[in-house]
Amino acid sequence: MEKSHMSVFLLLVALSCALAKDAPKKETKETKETKPKLPQTLSRGWGDQLIWTQTYEEALFRSKTSNKPLMIIHHLDDCPHSQALKKAFAEHKEVQKLAEKFILLNLVYETTDKNLSPDGQYVPRILFIDPTLTVRADITGRYSNRLYAYEPSDISLLYSNMQKALKILKTEL
Repeated sequence: MEKSHMSVFLLLVALSCALAKDAPKKETKETKETKPKLPQTLSRGWGDQLIWTQTYEEALFRSKTSNKPLMIIHHLDDCPHSQALKKAFAEHKEVQKLAEKFILLNLVYETTDKNLSPDGQYVPRILFIDPTLTVRADITGRYSNRLYAYEPSDISLLYSNMQKALKILKTEL
């Protein structure tokens, strides 16, 4: 009798092991967190077809040597205002086309250069820097308390400011 119980027990253990191997694994919260994420492009969703620089120093160098203006976008990945502006920026065909004429950098962190936060550190904010490495304080958004802030509804203002940055460059040449 003991042999038959032991045989049945071993049979059940073997069967459960075999079935456990074939069962599809469910994705839990833990497996999602440990799963490696795909690498992000430098665009971070602001325009994958555009050429983005990796660092502030590289952007300054490329602006100076190519004689193109630099557009710096300060944002945060978890900021709803940044996400909304990113969506508007990426979907606006004219902005995307005009952005090709700039050296582009988007930052999710602050730099040590205080010239990039002339009126405070807030997001999203967009600054233009000319090839002489001067922050264009005359190219601002519509807010008096956050001069370089833009919202999705300001996309046409951003577009005209981009045109202004390019026009200023042409008149200075």
